[in-house]
Parts: sequence; structure tokens; C-alpha cells
Amino acid sequence: MAGPVTGDPGRSPGETTARSEKLIVKSGRERFMDAQRVNLDGFAVPDASLGLVAMDAPADPPPSLVIAAGRVVEMDGVTEADFDSIDAYIARHGLDLDVAAETMALTDTNFARLFVDTCTPRAEVIRLAAGATPAKLARVLALLRPAELTIAMTKLRARRTPSNQAHVTNRLDDPLLLAADAATAAAFGFREVETTVPVLADAPSNAVACLIGATVAAPGVLIQCSVEEAAELELGMRGLTSYAETVSLYGTEQVFTDGDDTPWSKAFLTSAYASRGMKMRVSSGAGAEVLMAGAEAKSMLYLESRCVALARAIGAQGVQNGGIDGASVAASVPSGLRELMAENVMVMARNLESCSGNDALMSESDMRRTSRTLPIVLAGSDFVFSGFGSIQRYDNMFGPSNFNAEDIDDFLAMQRDWGVDGGLRTVAPGRLLGLRREAAQVCADVYRYLGLADFSHVDLAADAAGSKDLGETDTLAVLGAAQAIRHRGLTVVDIVTALDECGYPEYAERTLAFVRARLAGDYLQTSAIFDEQLSVLSLVTDPNDYAGPGTGYVPPPARQAEIDAIRQVRGVEDLRRSQSAAAIPGLLRPVGAASAGTSPRDVVIGVSPALGVDVWQCLSGASVADVLREVLAGLEEEGCAGRVVRFPATVDLGQIGLAAARLSGSGIAIGLQGKGTALIHRRDLAPLANLELYSVAPSVTLELYRLLGANAGRHAKGATPDPARNPYSDEAIEARYHTTVIALMELERARVVPGAAPVELSLEGLR
Repeated sequence: MAGPVTGDPGRSPGETTARSEKLIVKSGRERFMDAQRVNLDGFAVPDASLGLVAMDAPADPPPSLVIAAGRVVEMDGVTEADFDSIDAYIARHGLDLDVAAETMALTDTNFARLFVDTCTPRAEVIRLAAGATPAKLARVLALLRPAELTIAMTKLRARRTPSNQAHVTNRLDDPLLLAADAATAAAFGFREVETTVPVLADAPSNAVACLIGATVAAPGVLIQCSVEEAAELELGMRGLTSYAETVSLYGTEQVFTDGDDTPWSKAFLTSAYASRGMKMRVSSGAGAEVLMAGAEAKSMLYLESRCVALARAIGAQGVQNGGIDGASVAASVPSGLRELMAENVMVMARNLESCSGNDALMSESDMRRTSRTLPIVLAGSDFVFSGFGSIQRYDNMFGPSNFNAEDIDDFLAMQRDWGVDGGLRTVAPGRLLGLRREAAQVCADVYRYLGLADFSHVDLAADAAGSKDLGETDTLAVLGAAQAIRHRGLTVVDIVTALDECGYPEYAERTLAFVRARLAGDYLQTSAIFDEQLSVLSLVTDPNDYAGPGTGYVPPPARQAEIDAIRQVRGVEDLRRSQSAAAIPGLLRPVGAASAGTSPRDVVIGVSPALGVDVWQCLSGASVADVLREVLAGLEEEGCAGRVVRFPATVDLGQIGLAAARLSGSGIAIGLQGKGTALIHRRDLAPLANLELYSVAPSVTLELYRLLGANAGRHAKGATPDPARNPYSDEAIEARYHTTVIALMELERARVVPGAAPVELSLEGLR
């Protein structure tokens, strides 16, 4: 048999390779692997010339700093005469020259150890980092392993209390749906809500709708409308929004220039926002320069180090980084996720607010998405997400986030699993519909009062999972409302007035109190958010004090209880109530002590103490009555007679089955627990050596219980049984059912009477 083609002297190398690839025959296992969602991701061959390197590219400059007469004359291998605009700005405004010599004299390893040494205070790392050049800080952070990055983030974040930001958008810019979704986000605990638009002119309407919706659910939620800077600034000055984060920085001068920007123009914008009372951070992140073919063969971490140093130099309160739109670029190369987290730690080391990315879908693989996010959840960040898509993926006009509405329950469970605070909380069952309807109704009433639009789809918006559920809407009415808000110069004061006039004085006062709190200016401190009492939590008022085990932020008892109380939690009493609802009184009436059978066709069905008493439904969802009917029918098909006996003395299925077999005239018996686990036993076997076992109770169908009865009859007759096969399923039954099993077994255990004799049960209720 000929082997595979490995070469052909009559073909060029490229043709040979192509032909060889065509001859590859894959196994079913390989074809199965190819179909998994991780293979929708792009994975790049590292290429330093393109900047497709996470850290330590050959072209990254060695750290250096030369100061003469109080002036930086060389930085990272570049002399002052050759500084580009980024170098020049950082050299003039981004370094603390009083500490620079001390910092630059530290070896990279010794400096890196300070990031994770719990005996070194956060303040000391911050002090030293202020004197580090971009190349120095990049080299140091590249030394930190993933677990060390987690420790460094725990220690270095600015604010003690972690928080989270939501994206609230939809494809239609529908105000009522935006209001309902903003209320939902605020109810889940998001302290910032960021919106944007598919139609730029709709921006004022989106801002107003999100402001109203968030206010209905909780006080003090900061609102951003991410659009072109002039429009965004105008919305902020009118009080309709309260923060911004879309002033972008880049790590190479070429990419800056392509955007008609310079560090000085970005500094001017930063000052413009702050001077007009808006909280403001900048955006940067790995992959941006690569996507614009301007990476200059430098690593992503080094270029981001330049951005973060520049952010500090221009006076921004913080940085939104960790890949952002380029997250998938970083994720495509080796150690890319490590680089993304290092970016966040870099921001913290510069004593800035860290809004830690996770706002762009970096993978179609659930496992990779989680591996990206989990370390940041564990460490805690000023904002774990710079945009958790609290709406559905298809409605996210920024593009899907790394986590979206589909993942909220998973995220809440992650918080509970690790006992950490990711900023979110469970909303009480049944609350959301009323809250969403209230937000949509308030929004509709305000729009009508202000003469903006007359929307009537309140119930649709309240119930909608996303914009697809709204059907046809009046998009021109949305545009008209937005234009009216802009041209009439409506401000937050108009919104307050409308809320009051429409009969919502509580929301009017809540909005006005929020405006007053913002005007006080405290939320312009680094890493500032409002809590629901409108107190400012920031680097100044709520500084991170982590200094090793037993220190730092731990959720207070009330907050921990909130984290732990996810809506899916069930206890024994919950199960008792649900089982009681399925009860059939008189189903298995006791008729006296059980006696040994004499007929060779007699087969005993031994049941557990609570079956038909407290347990009426098996894990599969089948009722106890139906299970017993099918088992009895299977026995009857084989010419055997079944009788049901309760064994109150034990919950052990092996013991129940063996004891039943010893009472059976045929010496064959079936054992059945309330949860649905079943077996066939014979009187001469050891307790665990049964003839057949249905151990995967959730997967057992009524047809299989009938087969169980038939096989027991065949054993009784000495015939050959038909082996049962579990149905195909890839469900993790342990994860889904074990907590229910615990509760079911507690119901069983509560009915145990040690030493009690077996009891014969009537079959009348089964007929």
C-alpha cells in the first residue's frame, strides 16, 4: 500500500504542499474537534515585524533614563533630539524625576517582587512606578506570572470596593427598551451604564432614556453616551450624562497622526471634560496599533506602557484598557491574556482608575472567555468590566462583550463560587418585570410630557428580552425625539421637572439629588463612583488597603449574603413544597406487615422510606406513580406478579433490594429509591452485587423502567434479560442534580425508623 505523498519533483514546493494538504484524511474525532467553537477564533503566528507579540519584542527598547539639569535628555534609548511627540510629552509631564533615579536603578526582578510582596505597601509601589519609564514598567510587568498578576491587582487597584460597568444599547435605539434595560442593569448592581447608538443623531435620546431607566432602579448610577467627543461633551454639560471614556490614546506617533491627534490635543480634551464637571478616563489597549499597521515592530505591552504613561501625564482620572477593541488581537498570540491583565496592573501602578476591559468578545469559546475574565474577578478591579453587555449580544452596538446578558447568571454564580465581589447582585425573582415596566412607563410619560414622542409599547418593552421582541417600531419618532432634545437645549433640569409633573416625585428628587452630588465635585477624584446613598467611593474616600491575608476589602456580611443568594438556590423546604404539589393521597396505602412470597413468579418491588410519602417525583421528572406502573407492567409482560413493599429501616438501595429479594417468592426483586435510582437484586448476592443497576436516575425514562420490570421477570423465569442502555446525553447530571439529591435524601432519612419491619403496600391507587 502506498504511503502519503511527501513530495513531487515535478511540482513547485507550494504545489506539493497544497496537494499534500488535500490528501489529509481526518478521523471522526478530529472532525468533531474542528467543529468546536474555539475554532471560530483566530490564532496568529507571532510576528514581531507586525507587532504580533504580547511582550518582550526584539525591537522593544531597553529601559534608560538620563536627566541633565532637571530635564530628561534621554529616555528608553532615545535622545531628546529624536523624541517623538509621545516621548516628549511623557518626558516633560509623565515622570516623577525626584524618584526616577531610584526606580531605574532597581533591577527588573527586584522591582517586580515589590508588586507581589505583601510587606511592601501599595503606596511604595505607586511611588516607585511614578519614576519608571514605559520600557522599564513593561519589562517589570512582563516578569509577573498569572498568579502574581492577580496578587498585584488585588494590592494595587485604587478603590477598595470593586465595581462594574454595563453596556445598554439596542439595534433600534428604542427609548422604552433602553429605559427598561438601564433599570435592569442598575438593579443588578452596575454603577456605570454606557450606551451608544447605531444612528449618531439618536444620541441625546439614548442618554435621556438610560438616565431615566437607571434612576428608576437605583440612585447614583453614572451614565455615558459614547459618541463623537463634542456631542458627548455637550450631553455632559447638559447633565444628561456624567462620565466619558472614549478619548483614545495610541502607543505610536504614526497612529496618533492618522487620527489627526497628538498628545496635546488629547490633554486639551481631558481638561475640557474635567473643567466641565465630567468624570473622564481615556481608552487604550493592546492590538490597536497592530490593527492600524503602526506597531513599529514593538510588543503590545510596551506600546500600552507608553499609552498608560501618557494617560498619567495628561491628567486623566483613569484608563479603560485590557485590549478593548483589540482584545482578540492580543488573544491571538501566545501569552496574550497575560498581557491584557498586565495592562490593567500597569494602570493601577500609575495610580489611576482601572476599567479593566472585558468589554469586547475576545473568543467564541466559553472557556477562553472565562479564562480571560476570571482572574480579574478574583483580584477585584475598580471596574471588572468596562462594559458587561447587560443586553443580548445582538443588541450590543459596541459589538458583543466578553460577557453578555446570556452570562449574567453565570457571573453571579462565579461570585458566589469564590466568595468574591464582582459588583453585581441577584435581582429578586419576580421583581424585574415590574421594574422594567415602571422604567418604560416613566420614560414614555416623560417623552410625552416634553412633546418628544408618544410611545405606547410599554408592555412590549417591559417583557422584551431584546429588540427582536418589539416587532416594528417608529424609528423616525426616535430620531425626532433626539433632534428635539438637542435643538431645544433640554437639560437634566427639564427631566427633573417632567418627572415631577408626570407624578413621579421620588424619581425627580432622586435625579436632582444626583445632580447636586455631582456638582459638589467629589466624583472627579480618581476611581470615583457613587454608592446608592450617593456617597462617593474613590481613591481618596475608599482607598485600597490590601497588605496581605486578613487585610483589604472583604464583602461586609450583608453584601456577602447578597452575593450568596443567587436565585437558583434551593433547600430542603423548597423541595418539600414542590414534592407536595405532586402528591397523590392514598397512592400506596399500608396493608400490614410484609411476608415472604411462595410463588416462583412473585417479584417484590422494595421502595425507600419516603417514596410515596414525602417524595412523589423522581429526578427524571417522572411521577412515582408512573414509574411503579411501568415497572409492574414490565413484570406482567413476562408473566410475573409484582407487589410493593416499603422498607422503613434504611435508605441504602442495595440493602432494600436484597431484603426485598429475600421476601420474594422468586428470589428476585427490584429496589427503588424516591429519586429514581433502581436495581434488580437476587437473594443470594452480596448487597452491592446486584444484577442490574439504573444509577443515572435523571436519565431514566418510563420506557427504561418498563424494561427494568421485564428484565426482573426474565431473571425470575431464568430467561435472558435484554441489557438496558442509558440514553445519550452530554449533560453534567452531577452539577444539575446533586443538590436536589441531597435534599431528597434528607426527606428519605427523616422517614427512617431504625429496626422497623417491612410494610406491604396496596396497589389499588396505581390502578
